[in-house]
Amino acid sequence: MSRPVITEGLSVWSPARGLTPAAKTAAPLLVADSWLVRDGRVRGLERHRERFLRACGEVDGPPLRRLLEFWRDMTDALPRTGEWFPRVELASGTSELRLLLRHAPPLGTGVRVWATGQCDPRSVPRRKGPDLAALARVRERASGAGAEEAVLITPSGAVLETATASVLWWEDDTLCLPPPRLPVLPGVTVALVQERAGREGVPVAHRERTVAQLDGREVWLVNALHGIRPVTTWTGGSLKAAPADRAPEWRAWLDGIMEPLPDR
Repeated sequence: MSRPVITEGLSVWSPARGLTPAAKTAAPLLVADSWLVRDGRVRGLERHRERFLRACGEVDGPPLRRLLEFWRDMTDALPRTGEWFPRVELASGTSELRLLLRHAPPLGTGVRVWATGQCDPRSVPRRKGPDLAALARVRERASGAGAEEAVLITPSGAVLETATASVLWWEDDTLCLPPPRLPVLPGVTVALVQERAGREGVPVAHRERTVAQLDGREVWLVNALHGIRPVTTWTGGSLKAAPADRAPEWRAWLDGIMEPLPDR
């Protein structure tokens, strides 16, 4: 069957017509997932698929057969040139499956982070989608403090993640991250980093730390868009960022494991 050409913007999927352009709506999202596409190459696409399918199943979304058909058509529609940041969505109410095709923003090699921990505003922290608007407001407040990101914390002050990324840090030669019992999103890219650490014998530890306890450490924000961004500046406080000695080599490795999209 001939499929319409998909351009930048929102498209809605149906079994009969595939993806067709649609007007943006304010309908809240039950599930969302996104990743970087660079000249037709993606990192961890199968993992993003599994996370999206699992999350749709948790909210009684469309049957698996329909989800797989949508994923096939969505993958076919992704551009094979340029840098893009597509987002797949399951909308609330209508249970529509959608693709939001966006050009990727400029990719960062470092990041400024607000030194004041922010109470976690999410209602469903382990599922991406429902809380995107609340997280955007956190980032707006961070921008007002001269930062690009803000760290979400538990009521006791323990670091969780930021509005858009997992938080990792180094304590001597140990790569650290929050314990999985805390309400954190299961990140695709952070899982890739952990697996590489395991293969290469790098110690990995789950530790509860406050934002203040990250002072003077090499801290990374990790997500599917930017890969690894070391914290270069803490704004609005006295915290110091350590030199990003390890980040360049790990960033290069992440770039190197991007794989071509499946043939159409």
